[in-house]
Amino acid sequence: MGEIFVNIGEILQSLRVYKGLTKEELAEDICSVEELDLFEKNKQNPTIDQLIRFVNKLNVQLSDFFDFTSADSISYVSAVTGLINRYKRERNYQAIHEIVEREKKNPLFNMPSGKQFLLWHEAICFYYLSNPENRDKDRSIGMLNEAIRITNPSGKGLSERENEIKMAIAILEKDDLNFEKSITILKEIIEDIDQLPALAEPHTRLRALFGLSQSLSKLKRFEESLIYSEKGIKQCINDEILYLLGEFLYQTALNHIALDNNIVGIDFLRKSIQIFNIQNRKMLSNIAEEQLANLTS
Repeated sequence: MGEIFVNIGEILQSLRVYKGLTKEELAEDICSVEELDLFEKNKQNPTIDQLIRFVNKLNVQLSDFFDFTSADSISYVSAVTGLINRYKRERNYQAIHEIVEREKKNPLFNMPSGKQFLLWHEAICFYYLSNPENRDKDRSIGMLNEAIRITNPSGKGLSERENEIKMAIAILEKDDLNFEKSITILKEIIEDIDQLPALAEPHTRLRALFGLSQSLSKLKRFEESLIYSEKGIKQCINDEILYLLGEFLYQTALNHIALDNNIVGIDFLRKSIQIFNIQNRKMLSNIAEEQLANLTS
């Protein structure tokens, strides 16, 4: 996953912050504060002489500095983010928490994009690892909004990743049974995503569609839920991916059954079972098969 873009400006800034230096302190006897600001924003490159003096003041080797920008460093960050995302799919929040706590001390994650990724998942862990009776949802949502502000202080025109973080807020609201609020947020996300020129990760829109369909069904708005579950099926087919296809088929089946369209519902149940079996997801397959047996017995 290419989630983190590593460059000289971000590395320079992250090392400065990690070492506890102000811009004035790092720039002293090397360049102006204004120049350093341009370097850190990647609007201008330092000379090799300036770079050597920077790394000396930061007490790192020049070779180590360039190691931070190397393919190996990017691969390490990508491996960590990939591992966290895998544990997130498995809902293994304890494993995510342990990784986040460890990597918070790693300079490679001191860049804005790295800080954002860790804070995002720290917020999720804070919610799901808390006692369900004493969960501080507002604090978790505050952390998620803070993560968005790292790269988008205004909170307007959200990027794909920023919308993913916003989706975490919608999911927390859904899991806290605030379905109306979740629906409002998810509709905003889909609207934002559809305005982006292209998506690096089609799964983002699919997750929003599925969350919408689920929340609407919880409120017994089955016809509206069908709109989004069917959009999800269409996108899976168009993008030629199985991700959430079984869930969309199953959700569509439940909506039809709730609307007394049992024949159509049974057809979608059978399709969902086929997909779950292809994916070797026995638990979901068994749930759908039990539902099918109840309808056809």
